[in-house]
Amino acid sequence: GRAVVTAAAIIMFSVFGGFVFSHLAMIRPMGFGLAFGVLFDAFVVRMLVIPALMHLAGEAAWWLPKWLDRILPNVDVEGASLERAHPAASPGQPSPAPAR
Repeated sequence: GRAVVTAAAIIMFSVFGGFVFSHLAMIRPMGFGLAFGVLFDAFVVRMLVIPALMHLAGEAAWWLPKWLDRILPNVDVEGASLERAHPAASPGQPSPAPAR
């Protein structure tokens, strides 16, 4: 995550920093403000403040209320529930041939 945040921040800073050289007087401070805001958010907030707060909160950072846990769907991105539902073949049975 660190490399992606850093790369995105540098790209956004470059784009918004380019607005500082605009001929329109109203765009210059907006470009400076956005460029400074992106750098502050990426390097101070996302790489210093949030990790420190997550460390201080410990397990409480991942607490989920029971009522919300019942409402939210169980999303299994990596397919771990499929592995539990279909156990591997027992040692006496041959495993199926791999698909090619």
